[in-house]
Amino acid sequence: MTIYEKKELDLLAAKIRLQSIISMASYGSGHAGGVLSLAEAMAVLYGKVMHYDSANPQMEDRDRLVLSKGHCGPVLYAVLALEGFFPLEMLKTLNANGGNLPSHSNMHKTPGVDISTGSLGQGSSLAAGIALGMRLRDIQRFTYLILGDGECDEGQVWEAALFAAQRGLGNLIGFVDWNHQQLDGYTDGICGLGDLERKFMDFGWDSRTIPGHDVEAVYDAVVSAQAVKDKPSMIILDTVKGKGWSLTEGKPNVHHITISPEQLTEAENEIGTVIRNLEKETAAARQGNL
Repeated sequence: MTIYEKKELDLLAAKIRLQSIISMASYGSGHAGGVLSLAEAMAVLYGKVMHYDSANPQMEDRDRLVLSKGHCGPVLYAVLALEGFFPLEMLKTLNANGGNLPSHSNMHKTPGVDISTGSLGQGSSLAAGIALGMRLRDIQRFTYLILGDGECDEGQVWEAALFAAQRGLGNLIGFVDWNHQQLDGYTDGICGLGDLERKFMDFGWDSRTIPGHDVEAVYDAVVSAQAVKDKPSMIILDTVKGKGWSLTEGKPNVHHITISPEQLTEAENEIGTVIRNLEKETAAARQGNL
């Protein structure tokens, strides 16, 4: 990855963060912690890895994404809007009556959402089924699955893991957003997950743990996973809950928060500064000055 490509993805991640906050603030609240910790992964997937056409969201020859932690829909909505699936202004209609951006991802309402999710654990089975279906139909693309670490308390995650390994679904690549917290506390204190990388290996997956806010590391991990043809792959993203906003980054009790107009202004100023700096660095990198 060139310096320019890295800067471009860092910039996209910052924009995803800001647009996610703007969307949640329009409703007055949201699952900010797990939304913000996924910005880099979403930037890499939609900015460099996934094959799709925003003008034709239902194109058959496309990669699919299953956001199993569907309550973090705003981060998916943000990247979809930034990539042209629908206008940015639509992000301000989160959870609006009669709108198309429900709090949990819904394939029947939002252009670019491949599958409806929200009941934790079920996305893992859906992703395995989609990957198998694509293989049976000879669609040579990947299915990407995003799980929360707290979500891995669900037994269905591990049932799906066994199924995917048994079927040798090399076209299934998963991520665990290992941000170390869940709804009511730290994951280790509620239901310790142990060594997730080893667990998935023991369940028959290729598995690796990487720094989840390093876009180059995320990209390299995906490329390595794509080369594994005989088994599914899991990428454990070591992340920080609420990353990128001083109000939430690494703080406890930020799984779901209210966001006031004043806090939105603070976020726009803080992350806006990051975006402007990255825009300058990206332009310099494009010209070969970095």
